[in-house]
Amino acid sequence: MAMVLRAEDAKDWTYKGEGAANIVLSYRGSSLFLLGKVLRIQKFPKGSTKSVNGCAVLSRHEKLLWGDVEELVESKSRDIAQQNYIKHVMSHMLGPKYIDEGICVTVSREFLESIEKNVHDQRPAWRINAAKVDTLCASAFLISDHSVFAGTPREGFCVAVEIKPKCGFLPSSEFITKANAIKKSVTRFRMHQFLKLHQGEVSKVSEYNPLDLFSGSKDRIYQAMTTLFANPQNNFRIFLNGSLIFGGLGGGIDSAAVQSDEKNTAIKDLIKGSGLQLPGFLELIAEAIFSSGVLDQLLGTQKLDVLDIEGAIHAYYNIISQPCMVCKNSGDPELLDQYSLLHSLPLDKSLKILRDYLIAATAKDCSLMISFRPVQGGSTASGYNSIFLESSNQSFEYKAYFIDLDMKPLEKMVHYYELDQKIVNFYMKSEDLGGSPYDSITQGTKDRKI
Repeated sequence: MAMVLRAEDAKDWTYKGEGAANIVLSYRGSSLFLLGKVLRIQKFPKGSTKSVNGCAVLSRHEKLLWGDVEELVESKSRDIAQQNYIKHVMSHMLGPKYIDEGICVTVSREFLESIEKNVHDQRPAWRINAAKVDTLCASAFLISDHSVFAGTPREGFCVAVEIKPKCGFLPSSEFITKANAIKKSVTRFRMHQFLKLHQGEVSKVSEYNPLDLFSGSKDRIYQAMTTLFANPQNNFRIFLNGSLIFGGLGGGIDSAAVQSDEKNTAIKDLIKGSGLQLPGFLELIAEAIFSSGVLDQLLGTQKLDVLDIEGAIHAYYNIISQPCMVCKNSGDPELLDQYSLLHSLPLDKSLKILRDYLIAATAKDCSLMISFRPVQGGSTASGYNSIFLESSNQSFEYKAYFIDLDMKPLEKMVHYYELDQKIVNFYMKSEDLGGSPYDSITQGTKDRKI
């Protein structure tokens, strides 16, 4: 980490967006090395007693879990751990050509304090209330800005989409209880939508079906694009020359990136620059996903979750050597007999179940960024993949990368289990009210005037 970002460098970084754990900044300065890069800085949850910087990078049980990945276990900071997880775990699973390993850079406390002041007015209020910049962190994560092409002149045209695919298959684990059998026929995404609507996180249930996106059928992939565009939430975003023009920021009801009139202007600019009407643009995305096969390895990685959380949670209690709370709360002798098989597994098999589950969890929660630019004359020698769109008689080159490949904390296994049960139980209760869950919840939403 030879590079050090100091207070005077803060003016060159602008707010691009943020997730639950990090704020993402775009570079707008003159350094040739940093042009086309984004910086990910850590956040500090408000109300927490100490920053991430003051915590162990991996817990004792996580070091046991990832013991065969020496670089990860020996990481000295969360950013370095993130880099090593991407490099030594996710890159092998998803393929190095779709992965940006990034680098860690040193940041001063004064730099982070200046950034916090500079981005305050751009951050959503609910994000500000939840967390602030962790000014005690000594490092940040630097990667390429995959919403643009490196070296594209400022007057050039580039459009990018960020898609959060979510889980692309239906589980079939024998450890899914009969009471939760609905999981084998209704997607997790679909069921979670109703709970989010009830909690006021979304204003309308999305009709997006992840099974369409992962189907390998061009028509179904296009259908997935149309439903994502109709109700983007935080699952679909469009960037024009690196700037977000369409899509939600996530985390709050109707939390949109732009107002409707601004959105209309932005889409007009998109159409003007690409020469494509909206259906053609969505077709372009579908064609890139279909022809590249980029989702094939992602789906394979997601399917490492063989046992579902209802099976993996028992392996978790094996690892931490504590009584299994799921078994304690179950009064079903048949289930307890089934679970005993998991609790009798040797340590190495329990570790593999958990590793596979957490890797799959990363794959279910990551994003896919695809960037496009028109090809003049219909040919390219740039090394990027290209698409000829017959409907518009145009050629585009594109690149695809997976982003947000964070390692999932082992300590959240109980949370994952409880959330899974909450999602399924709410969906089932909604069905029991009569009619579709959408009808019953929509009526409740009207009553609460959300």
